[in-house]
Amino acid sequence: MIAQLQIALDAARQRAEPLEHVLLDGPPGLGKTTLAHVIAEEMGVADRIRITSGPAIVKTADLMSVLTNLEEGDVLFIDEIHRLNKVVEEFLYPAMEDFRVDFTIEGGMSGRTVNFRLKRFTLIGATTRAGMLTAAMRDRFGLRYHLDFYEADDLLEILRRSAQRLEISAGEEALRMLAERSRGTPRVANRLLRRVRDYAQVRADGKLGAGVVEKALAIEEIDGLGLDRLDRAFMNVVIDTYRGGPAGIEAIAATMGQSRDTLEDMVEPFLLQRGFVTRTRQGRCVTQKAYLHLGLPIPDIGPARTPAPDDTGLFES
Repeated sequence: MIAQLQIALDAARQRAEPLEHVLLDGPPGLGKTTLAHVIAEEMGVADRIRITSGPAIVKTADLMSVLTNLEEGDVLFIDEIHRLNKVVEEFLYPAMEDFRVDFTIEGGMSGRTVNFRLKRFTLIGATTRAGMLTAAMRDRFGLRYHLDFYEADDLLEILRRSAQRLEISAGEEALRMLAERSRGTPRVANRLLRRVRDYAQVRADGKLGAGVVEKALAIEEIDGLGLDRLDRAFMNVVIDTYRGGPAGIEAIAATMGQSRDTLEDMVEPFLLQRGFVTRTRQGRCVTQKAYLHLGLPIPDIGPARTPAPDDTGLFES
């Protein structure tokens, strides 16, 4: 992704024109907003990036005021772009393709439509649910990138920089331990670093060692693989209440007293990636790995059972 984006940026600068519209998708906390600022910086318009979100744009007039104030080459960043309402989304289409909008002035029989020409700009859209975007919206982005969870080495580099900025004295082993328990997410890594700093300040000598990190994360209820209390509660509900699954996400959310969006955005992506949970047409199921991690016996029957090689289907002889 970095190489592809670098080529697109270099080409746009050589042609002295704005970058094509960019769509960034991935779980929350992976740096979509930060990447938008990096793109603006690379294009030389760091002080001319306009930031808004899908839920904040309620009417076409809200979007109209933003678009008409953009200068040549400006960057417009819309977070949670999948939450734009249908009318606003369709109003945005000609602005993205032809850099013009048709705006209706007044209403009723005396109303009239005025065509406004816009300055060429770059729209960067960010979403945690790319599947909720319409095909018409996705196709209008020339550059589309998916952000995945980070490796521990990448998070370690981020934590080194964060520790330096926060003036924290931290050992390499302590930072690596934090990186490995940060769910592959920079936002989580920085949050845990601040919590461990607080613990070190109150209960230790202010220095972050491996022992201090271990004790601080135990208080935060973060286990060795980075799972928190909500992750373990999700798996326990599926195991205890729904016998390992399958169970619908609405049923799981109601049992846990959580919203569906919370589970789908904050819990499920990491559990799916780590292989603790699977999705089926009937619902969510836990895997053998989840039973082992929670220290529970693996049932002989049910979704967690691995079929024997000689298992045959209904119509097989």
